[in-house]
Amino acid sequence: MTNDAPSHEPVAPVERAPSSPAAAASRAPASHARGGGGALALAVLLALIAAGGAGYVAWQQWQQGRDASTAQTTIRTLGDRVATLETTVKTLDEERRTLRERLRDADDVNRGMREELLGQNERLRNLDDAVAQLSEKSLSGHDAMLLDEAGSLLRMGRERYTLFHDAAGAAAAYALADQALAGVSDGAFAALRQSVAAEREALEQAAAAPQEHVLQQLQTLRGELAGWPLRPLDAAGTATPDSVWGRVGQALSSVISIERDDGAPLAVADARLARQLLALDLAQAQAALLAHDAEDYRAALQRAEAALASQFDGGNDAVQRARGTLADLLKGAQPGPPVTLGAALTELRNLRAVHALKPTTGGAPAGATP
Repeated sequence: MTNDAPSHEPVAPVERAPSSPAAAASRAPASHARGGGGALALAVLLALIAAGGAGYVAWQQWQQGRDASTAQTTIRTLGDRVATLETTVKTLDEERRTLRERLRDADDVNRGMREELLGQNERLRNLDDAVAQLSEKSLSGHDAMLLDEAGSLLRMGRERYTLFHDAAGAAAAYALADQALAGVSDGAFAALRQSVAAEREALEQAAAAPQEHVLQQLQTLRGELAGWPLRPLDAAGTATPDSVWGRVGQALSSVISIERDDGAPLAVADARLARQLLALDLAQAQAALLAHDAEDYRAALQRAEAALASQFDGGNDAVQRARGTLADLLKGAQPGPPVTLGAALTELRNLRAVHALKPTTGGAPAGATP
């Protein structure tokens, strides 16, 4: 390519000739002096620049050396840390490997235990089924035994009341039957207890005073018998003077005197005989009470009361108390309305017959009908 721009070349200055030789001579030393001072200044400046560059280079080298030392120290520290970390990682790897082996062993053990637990659960399930069947059989047998006992007690109470009229003993038998029925687990026999309770209540209402108390009262009367005074001998046979027989008796009493002579005074013989007869009546009442003979018991009490009223002094306090006691005993010995028994026993038999017809799931039948 052709450069058409005009070239600028330096143009040498045109020196002018001094106007005179003296002026030229005076200007020559001045220019020579200025040229030497500039070179010295330039040399000093270059020396300062060189010194500054050398100092800068030295400072940079020193800085680089310090940084290198620090870097080496840091590298050494990092190396130690890396070595420690490698050791730690290696230890952790070993522990992890050990833990993995332990977990594998634990998994094996858990798997074996799970299988054993499954087997144990199956055995427990079979055992529960067997126990349930056995409990059903035992409960059924237990109920049958209790129902047999209740039926026997109900029959015993009915026969005791029928044969001996012992309402208290029959009520006790019914109470035991109610306790036996309370232990029956089958709810079908729960309503039977109401029938048993109704008959038991009727027996308790029909029962007389407690036998021990009545026997104690009779024994007390027999013990107090010896101290009761007899009726005066002339109290019953003395007639009024105004009657015909009274005047005849007074007339003949001075002429004829009739006495019984058996070796003892008449009053003593009569007292002994009256007390013995009354004691026999009281003893017979006790025997009839023990034998549950209500008719003989009432008859003995009536004879005792009649003997006490006719042979003993009615004005005496002890005799009056004895007569009151005999009256209370006679009042308690009066026969009440008869109690009809057997409804509860019939209901028990019907329930057991119906229960025996039901299909059983796993237990035995309730038992035979009483």
